[in-house]
Amino acid sequence: MSVLGRTLREAARQCGNRTALVHNGRQLSYAEFDRMTDELAAGLAQRGVRAGQLVGLVLPNGIEYVLAFTALARLDAVTTGLNPRYTVAERAKVLERAAPALLIAEPDKVAEIPSTFDVLECPLGQPADDIWSHVRLPGQSAGADSADLSLPETVVFTSGTTGLPKGALFTGRQIAAIAQFDTAGSWGTGGAQLIATGLPHIGFMTKLAGYLQLGATLHILDRWRAADALRVLATERVPYIGGVAAQISLLMHHPDFPAYDWSAVKGLIVGAGPSPAALVREACAKFGASYSVRYSLTESGGVGTLTAFGAPESETLTSVGRPRPGTELEIRNPESDAVLGANEVGRVCLRSPAVMAGYWRDPRGTEAALDAEGWLRTGDLGYVGTDGLLRITGRIGEMYIRGGYNVFPLEVEAVLLEHPAVASVAISPRPSNVMGEIGVAVVVPRADVAPPTLEELRAFAAERLAAYKLPEAMCLVDELPLTSMDKLDRRALAAIVVSS
Repeated sequence: MSVLGRTLREAARQCGNRTALVHNGRQLSYAEFDRMTDELAAGLAQRGVRAGQLVGLVLPNGIEYVLAFTALARLDAVTTGLNPRYTVAERAKVLERAAPALLIAEPDKVAEIPSTFDVLECPLGQPADDIWSHVRLPGQSAGADSADLSLPETVVFTSGTTGLPKGALFTGRQIAAIAQFDTAGSWGTGGAQLIATGLPHIGFMTKLAGYLQLGATLHILDRWRAADALRVLATERVPYIGGVAAQISLLMHHPDFPAYDWSAVKGLIVGAGPSPAALVREACAKFGASYSVRYSLTESGGVGTLTAFGAPESETLTSVGRPRPGTELEIRNPESDAVLGANEVGRVCLRSPAVMAGYWRDPRGTEAALDAEGWLRTGDLGYVGTDGLLRITGRIGEMYIRGGYNVFPLEVEAVLLEHPAVASVAISPRPSNVMGEIGVAVVVPRADVAPPTLEELRAFAAERLAAYKLPEAMCLVDELPLTSMDKLDRRALAAIVVSS
């Protein structure tokens, strides 16, 4: 039985009557969750699911998804979630790479799946007691109580911002390590937790075992929306609010925000990279809580660096902090792989027990990403200062050259985001006959003020950025293009810039 399967068993023993899952008015206690997982595992085994097989979930956020995941874990099967927001073409590409033995899909998606795949249909929205009733075998269980940490448990596909998504494989060894990072070995301390990501995301697939170990009550939304998130966070008095910077901004600027009591909030845990300084200051003031910036990626298991709660502004506003205990960090030359010194910009490399075992069915990609000593070569550029703090400067491949000078979009975006008329912004290069490339600011203006002009943006940023880094064109949009994992889609952004 996998780490996830065993963790649920122990959580049910310790927290049996505590509410485990809440979704659209339905809820399961830990005891019910464990029993139904056993019954579903028995039903899936009867249908032919075996240890080591990859099973794909084409399901929306909900208890159905969670039960399927834990039941497959009981069978030592490998689970991958396919984002329900994938287009048919995107899903087809991921399925080709994943090659699952079985797909479990909601009824509306079945017709979109190629007939070459074996598909099990899962009805949605049934009362809690009837979820998966067409497959569960009441009173039965399946799966051996093994403890082989080398067995694969889950494959999490990357967001595909720069190419075809890759499947990061995590074995029991990584899942156990991630749980240790997140819980420090504690059991059953409880508390409400809002799941801020889609369930196929790294923030759920590798971290569910840790949530269960803590005996948390997991509140699941169909999809993250500010109004729904505000209601759950405030009424359930969630002590630690997780998410990305854009979600924190949407929460604070929603008209319902002032109506809620935020006195229960102890901290904001904000991942995916640096947060704009203005946002950090505003969030700390409005929530009355400390702000921790987290940097990680899918391949690192969601574990990387962080800024400490209560750290000085010089840390929180300008960096993504220091490596978490048990994590190592190096900056390397992207070409030679040589380790660089303080303040030298290069490829960010991480090593920890949480780093993926490799890419699913992709030995070449694995060899490129992981060296022989277990170091993960990320696609991010950054440097470590003499203060030991990591500062991210951009992505390898996103840098452009303007008149012979290197420009990193992330650096420019961080400054422009502080302009009072900018809700969000992204920089993308455009070819220039004179300069080679110039930067174009794609701006989502704030709704309550007049949109900024290019001249205003340039004047605002001129005190903090060299002239060659300033945008030389601008286009206004209603929203930035995002991937199905809610990350900025740089390829779609480039198309907007070319057509503008």
